Amino acid sequence: MNGNGPAIDQPFKVLHGGISALISESMASLGAHLASGLQRVAGIQLSINHVKSAHLGDLILAEATPSSIGKTIQVWDVRIWKLSDPSNTESSKSLVSSSRVTLICNLPVPDHAKEAIENLRSQAKL
Repeated sequence: MNGNGPAIDQPFKVLHGGISALISESMASLGAHLASGLQRVAGIQLSINHVKSAHLGDLILAEATPSSIGKTIQVWDVRIWKLSDPSNTESSKSLVSSSRVTLICNLPVPDHAKEAIENLRSQAKL
């Protein structure tokens, strides 16, 4: 949220819940994409709990952790925290939202997207 302005906040100057959902699904999708060997994935279910607000100017941190990695279905837990002291992330974290994302994996990759996967593969250490 730091410095990105009104595009991501509500009129009350707090992080919009839809942005938290976007971050959660994006983090889980990237994790599932990497865990499936760069196969195409798609989110099929998202459940999110907003437990505290983050205000305009707050620094946020997101972490995605796999709960279940199967060949066809993956489930990821994503937590978003606000940090009061960026130099000490462990003691300054305050939970903003917690979500669970279910994804379908190993979908066929369209021809027009294969180049993007090769670019990612060349950059990733897999």
